[in-house]
Amino acid sequence: MQYDLAVIGGSFAGLSAAMQAARARRTVLVIDAGQPRNRFAAHSHGFLGQDGRTPGAILDDARRQLLAYPTARLATARADKAIANSSSDFEITTDGGETFGAARLVLATGVRDILPEVPGLAEQWGRTVLHCPYCHGYEVSTGPLGVLATGPMSMHQAQLISDWGDITLFGNGLIKPDADEMHALESRNVRFEPATVNELSDDGSGGLVVHLVDGRKAGVKAIFTAPRNTMASPLAEQLGCGLKDGLLGPMISVDDRQQTTVPGVYAAGDAARAMHNIAFAVSGGTFAGVCAHQSLVFG
Repeated sequence: MQYDLAVIGGSFAGLSAAMQAARARRTVLVIDAGQPRNRFAAHSHGFLGQDGRTPGAILDDARRQLLAYPTARLATARADKAIANSSSDFEITTDGGETFGAARLVLATGVRDILPEVPGLAEQWGRTVLHCPYCHGYEVSTGPLGVLATGPMSMHQAQLISDWGDITLFGNGLIKPDADEMHALESRNVRFEPATVNELSDDGSGGLVVHLVDGRKAGVKAIFTAPRNTMASPLAEQLGCGLKDGLLGPMISVDDRQQTTVPGVYAAGDAARAMHNIAFAVSGGTFAGVCAHQSLVFG
């Protein structure tokens, strides 16, 4: 079937984009594999009107509301291939072998986190190992906190997160602050621990034990880190969309109307911006959907 708009990715950015097209009475297809990036988080915070709800519950409501529009459809699948065909429309093939056509695309494909290779860290990801203080900082601000270094930007992260608690920056053998950097850390009451982190483990009471290479241990309520990101889908590259370097990895390059370097292909969400949270994803997705619809009208 041919659609006016196909949205690849059915999380916060994708559903927001699709809603705009559906409300404009255009046919819209959302293709989603059901693996949102924040599926590891028990609760979502900082999103107006939804504070404290689970991400899954918010998305369940959003899908139900979208599908109440008769021109909207959701396909539970992974989009494996996308090409521009000779008529300047786009063809998308899923992992189940289905093929769909669309006049416009919105890529809301997200990113994948490349977690630091510390034993025990992946098991605690989204629980006591966190990435965004605006999303989770308030809930863990009742105890000592850590920042696990992944590179020089971790010093900036530690200074910022000191607003949420008593911070130790674990250098993990990756960074060595100079005198000026140490002064900046100390001015924010951030302690620096240079030793390599051997392991992270649950302390049995909702906190975390940081095991250092020399046998010492440190207890924290939670630890923040800044994992590198990579594209969660190859579709942007398949279509020839330009990429650029973000703070923590590649991102899809878009103009001031969320259009990629490929005419007719728009992008939104974590894959198309450097800073990531639900509110940013909803905003970008909404605008991408509006701009994609307007391009159908005005060319």
